[in-house]
Amino acid sequence: MTTSSIRTPWYFSPVVIIIAGCLIAIVNFGVRSSFGLFTAPISEAHGWPRETYSFAMAMQNLLWGIATPLAGALADRFGSTRVLAAGAVIYCLGTLMMVSSSDVTMFVLGGGVLAGTGIALSSFSIVMAALGRIVPPEKRSWAFGIATASGSLGQFIFAPLGSAMISAYGWPTALTVLAASTLSIIVFALPLMTGSQHSGRQPAGETTLGMGEAIATAFGNRSFLLLTAGFFVCGFHLAFITVHLPPYLAEHGISKEVAGFAMGAIGLFNVVGAYTSGIIGGKFRKPVPLSLIYLLRSIAIAAFILLPIAPVTTFAFTASIGLLWLSTVPLTMGLVVAMFGTRYMATLYGFVFLSHQIGSFLGVWLGGKLYDQFGSYDPVWWGGVALGLFAAVVHLPIREQRDERFVTA
Repeated sequence: MTTSSIRTPWYFSPVVIIIAGCLIAIVNFGVRSSFGLFTAPISEAHGWPRETYSFAMAMQNLLWGIATPLAGALADRFGSTRVLAAGAVIYCLGTLMMVSSSDVTMFVLGGGVLAGTGIALSSFSIVMAALGRIVPPEKRSWAFGIATASGSLGQFIFAPLGSAMISAYGWPTALTVLAASTLSIIVFALPLMTGSQHSGRQPAGETTLGMGEAIATAFGNRSFLLLTAGFFVCGFHLAFITVHLPPYLAEHGISKEVAGFAMGAIGLFNVVGAYTSGIIGGKFRKPVPLSLIYLLRSIAIAAFILLPIAPVTTFAFTASIGLLWLSTVPLTMGLVVAMFGTRYMATLYGFVFLSHQIGSFLGVWLGGKLYDQFGSYDPVWWGGVALGLFAAVVHLPIREQRDERFVTA
């Protein structure tokens, strides 16, 4: 029997790989998005100020960002499956430490450092890099949208589930169940093993630069720097809202059940937003819709804090912000590929994502610190409005074209 006659097993087919990648994104992002529901119960159980839990979640976001370029480099070199599996184990251990630790240092180590590292190693950015290598260029933006939308679906599933488990069984049991669920990523990552045989090789038509040269060249590209600066704002918005919106709603008389469904609505509507963004990215210049997304975020946040807080305004806000939530990701990843190709996609997107997570760190930490200082989240809300306007401006000059140093002769 010749090599050409050997058929690829069904579990390594592109359809199965895409489905597996979507399931990984659902679990990875779904568990992470539920952590905001534990802000008040864990703080009250240990007698901690709001800033303590916020700092742990801020460290989680920062370590998520710091570890992402490393995770991308490992995936580019050794394949996605090994990195995803290792990440799932670390993610689980870190989340379990949040349950067992009453000491602040150990809680930050588990929920911040370990969980953040595990999230990075098992994140949807690793999944999208794997998909980017198997999907034709004309469908790549669509595939990024599908993977991103799956992460949003995870939020829709896990946020109400986490809220219900906290109410029924208490926060320790709820968090333990969520920790155990992260191990399912190991099983879902197995079909992506097919991409490992190509890891470390130069894809056809891609740059011959070494990894160090590619990173240095990217940071010398003005459009890459603008993209990186803009993605900082995305992280600030998402992390602040994820962690601090539930307690903000509680202060305004919104029940935990309504808050859980409101957080879930962000994920549900982002399924639509992320998928639509992937389609738009395949047909139009990506910087323009990115700019519009940040402008609309600023408008939505301003309207929410100026109007009375009630269930109807809460759901209107979470639905609108959900449409804009991760819709930046397919466009941002698409711009990285457009400028630099797929060979170092995971690595270079990892550096852009590091900026996102620095924004996340500041959004979560400042949310808790300024709340403790002023007794209100209003300064951070208005800061988010200003940052959204900044991001809307900096994306417009980005040039969506291949860097000449990444073009093969």
